[in-house]
Amino acid sequence: MAPTQTILTLPEPGTVIHPVYSYTEEQRKMIHDLQQYTSTLLLPSSDPYHRTEARWLSRDDTHPRYMRATKWIYADAQKRIKATMEWRREFQPDLIPPEEVRVEAETGKIILNGFDKDGRPILYMRPGRENTERSPRQVRHLVWWLERAKDLMPPGQESLVILVDYKSCTLRTNPSISVARKVLSILQQHYPETLGRALIVNLPSILTFFYKGISPFLDPVTRDKMRFNPNLSDLVDSHQLDSAFGGSYEFDFEANSYWDQIVK
Repeated sequence: MAPTQTILTLPEPGTVIHPVYSYTEEQRKMIHDLQQYTSTLLLPSSDPYHRTEARWLSRDDTHPRYMRATKWIYADAQKRIKATMEWRREFQPDLIPPEEVRVEAETGKIILNGFDKDGRPILYMRPGRENTERSPRQVRHLVWWLERAKDLMPPGQESLVILVDYKSCTLRTNPSISVARKVLSILQQHYPETLGRALIVNLPSILTFFYKGISPFLDPVTRDKMRFNPNLSDLVDSHQLDSAFGGSYEFDFEANSYWDQIVK
């Protein structure tokens, strides 16, 4: 495949979305009850964030994800989704202006491009390309990408793949454990059932302490989805996998071209 700057925004033709969830009558009732509960928490129409919050609550996957994440314990799902609604009102992840985080995207340290064999969008993270000092904006940048990944999920798909490449990463460019903890907290608490796979490649031995440091903050579900140095061709079609990882898709990252495509 010839080098290209065109990003992949659709899964490979013929992709069968997986997993696809079906629910019992009792589970559907619990989902409905949770929807009724969140309707009582919805901001008044006079609030500037009302329409954005209502849009998030109306997504087909929102309430089921919280029920599944709490193993269908209704009281726990209520607490979890209420906490997320409060977090979203403060953080407003769906309203982060692209220009606020654009400087973070200049080196391609995080890019969204392509899909795995189950139709999950792939979020590539390359800590070795870090270009800014540690700040809250770095966290907002990652959250902005989580929202974009949600936008690119094909119908029926509710999760994404995060592929972390530690090639050329150093102690200086690697995220601090405190930043990683914040990101993990947001991902696990406010994007439940959104991580389909976490693939870690090229991890140098000098950074193994980093994963030991964040391990206590990984819930069992997240930990079970992590794979170190997997055979990526088993998980991603060659035409969807960046050639840097053994695929045939020769993506040539150019900051302005990429940004224009992703925010259009």
